[in-house]
Amino acid sequence: MTGASEVTEVPEAVRGLSAPAAVPGSRILGVGAYRPARVVPNSEVAEAIDSGDEWIRRRSGIAGRRFAAPDDTVVSMAVAASVKALAQAGIAPGTVDTVLLASMSYREQSPPAAPRVAHGMGAVAAGAMDVGAACAGFCHALATADSLVRSGNSRYVVVVGSERMTDIVDPYDRGTAFLFGDGAGAMVVGPADDPGIGPVVWGSEGDRHEAIAHSAPWPAQGAAAEVTPTLRMDGPAVFRWAVATVPRAARAALTAAGLTVADLAAFVPHQANLRIIDTAADALRLPPHVVVARDVVHTANTSAASVPLAVEELLARGAVPRGGRALLVGFGAGLSHAAQVVVLP
Repeated sequence: MTGASEVTEVPEAVRGLSAPAAVPGSRILGVGAYRPARVVPNSEVAEAIDSGDEWIRRRSGIAGRRFAAPDDTVVSMAVAASVKALAQAGIAPGTVDTVLLASMSYREQSPPAAPRVAHGMGAVAAGAMDVGAACAGFCHALATADSLVRSGNSRYVVVVGSERMTDIVDPYDRGTAFLFGDGAGAMVVGPADDPGIGPVVWGSEGDRHEAIAHSAPWPAQGAAAEVTPTLRMDGPAVFRWAVATVPRAARAALTAAGLTVADLAAFVPHQANLRIIDTAADALRLPPHVVVARDVVHTANTSAASVPLAVEELLARGAVPRGGRALLVGFGAGLSHAAQVVVLP
């Protein structure tokens, strides 16, 4: 019988844990997008908020947006974008290890959406989880995918941002109704001999969470909902926070990657508002050769989908070279931000 003060020796065979073999880096292998067919000009949303096209353009730079059809769901749009990304990457869905879905407009708490997205794209055995970081969600998920691949825990990861913002925005709210649109964008991340995704720089300011928040909490079980919770935003406060945070995070991401603005081919911030994008670009003093993504003009703010949609748009029209470096910055509700430099596929 072993005494209470004695220590049982652990057999040598069970002292350590096996770990997957790490790889030098990860990279983006393919990009895909889904844009709903319905194009909505400013004139269609302006009347409900007692406004007009000129007022909307002046405040946001937005000329139009896409609204989802009744059968365009967060899941179906994510699947469509992911299938395109996989096709561009030349990766079979069955070889995908992990699916990460970033969304703030998926309205079911349980089950999460990512397993349905994985099944829909044919990655039926993949691990899958939702990432809840709102407009910064895609950059958070991309950083997670990079870590999964470099650690050897996943070989291929699909990262997708999908939003049906029309479900959570009040069409009569003058502060938000004109800003948002629907859509999905996806990227496939896989192993690389050299890093193709730089270190993430991220952070949050939870004490300022009320700057972007729902108008009310979801009602408790059995309670009647007096109003349907919808997204609300303190526009001036968010603008001031964003124009200070985006350049600071962008510079930190460049430093972490060992690069300068001269090494970039593109700057792709979250497509929140053209004024924020242009102010941040000016603050960074980008050289003339750096292309600034302005997909917001025709797609509006698609929250977690905006960064991959903007990257896809630049690649689709040949505005940036394949293999060029892009600086991505996500920012939004939380208040959260995340930034990294990537090599374009």
